[in-house]
Amino acid sequence: MTWRSRPLFFGVAALVVLIDQVTKYIVSTGMPLYSSIPVLDGLFSITYVRNPGAAFGFLATAPVYFRAVFFITVTVAAILLLLYYMRRYGFDDWKLALALSLIMGGAVGNLIDRIRFGDVVDFLDVYIGHHHWPAFNVADSAISIGAVLLITGMVGRSRRGSDSVTSG
Repeated sequence: MTWRSRPLFFGVAALVVLIDQVTKYIVSTGMPLYSSIPVLDGLFSITYVRNPGAAFGFLATAPVYFRAVFFITVTVAAILLLLYYMRRYGFDDWKLALALSLIMGGAVGNLIDRIRFGDVVDFLDVYIGHHHWPAFNVADSAISIGAVLLITGMVGRSRRGSDSVTSG
């Protein structure tokens, strides 16, 4: 990792964890479980729920012990892989550092919940009428944004690489 990307990577990841944990603390201590506060009527509410599974309730009904071991193991492996990648393949691309730091911060934020509570605190509830997207949190948002940045960066590099091959 180059000197320029290191502070960005760890700074953004730490900021994501901080914002994620503070917002989860505010919601979990300030609202009863399953309560909801409308923010934009018919579109968005703050709704306090606990998610024992992953995205879209994946493995939510699996045995508690299996879920705990599975999600913690997968998350720690992903974090170690991100750290290995950042260390092994140092780069000056701040966009890639930003994408990976958002994913890292989100993974750590949700890992903290899984270790502390056995599930994840979710509270961002987006919907249209009665059709709800599964509730999510700041960590989930950071992971999603980081993944989109990573994919668009890879597609951009792929296109630039193929342009130089075909034009050369």
